[in-house]
Amino acid sequence: MANEHTAHSHLDTEEVRAQRMHMYIYILPNLMTTGNLFSGFFAVIQSIKGNYLWAAYAIVVAAVFDQLDGRLARLTRSTSKFGAEYDSLCDLVSFGMAPGVLLFLWALQPFGRLGWVACFLFVACGALRLARFNVQANVVEKNYFQGLPIPMAAGIVASSVLAFQDLELEPMGNYGLLVMTILLALVMVSNFRFRSFKDLDLKERLPFRYLILGVGVLVVVALRPEVMLFVLFMGYAALGAVFGVFKLGKNIRKIKPSVYAPASVHESDLVEELEEEEETKKDEKKT
Repeated sequence: MANEHTAHSHLDTEEVRAQRMHMYIYILPNLMTTGNLFSGFFAVIQSIKGNYLWAAYAIVVAAVFDQLDGRLARLTRSTSKFGAEYDSLCDLVSFGMAPGVLLFLWALQPFGRLGWVACFLFVACGALRLARFNVQANVVEKNYFQGLPIPMAAGIVASSVLAFQDLELEPMGNYGLLVMTILLALVMVSNFRFRSFKDLDLKERLPFRYLILGVGVLVVVALRPEVMLFVLFMGYAALGAVFGVFKLGKNIRKIKPSVYAPASVHESDLVEELEEEEETKKDEKKT
């Protein structure tokens, strides 16, 4: 009887362990993230084959999937730690590796070692940007990004391919593209603040001038989409860098240094608490 009881307990332990090892995930948002990864991998393949326009469009499609997965996760309340980590890994492929390979094969090969090192710098800084974003997700300001977001950097690369094609410019061995690659890498890991526009709620009533501004932007882009998208993306990156260099913009509160935000980091780029934690504290004070 004792042996039977021991065997039964052992089976129960194995079942509990199997249940713990079993993992449940949200399918829909992670399928969108997989679409992001597929598009990035497709961009790499097309770059190797010399189809640079296809590669650029694939990076744009990856950016669309990247927006969809986050939106769907929030709308369906299916956000998870797994989804966040999976999204970062896919972003590194689609917005780090794919643009890096595209830049080297499309434009920077004539520079030799300097060319591929510049592309590696772009990929490495993109990885560092994603890692920093993950560990500071609970302390950075919601309405601003710390450093240029990696999807925007990849969008600048993709739109530059479209712009050069439309303007019939020669990209191979172009010094401007080499400098752009290095600057994009450095701006991604900088402490410059870039507006995220997460505080802009389009469901609320806004002044009429906002609609006029939106129509104006659409008209300008429609005149020559390939070129104007590149100009808009570069303008966003340049304005953030200028504001960061000259320390323009509003001042925000500081927080105490932590493991992920040490004293050597510019603490003016961080905020005090998550909104959820502040609401929790208020509720505790009321009770």
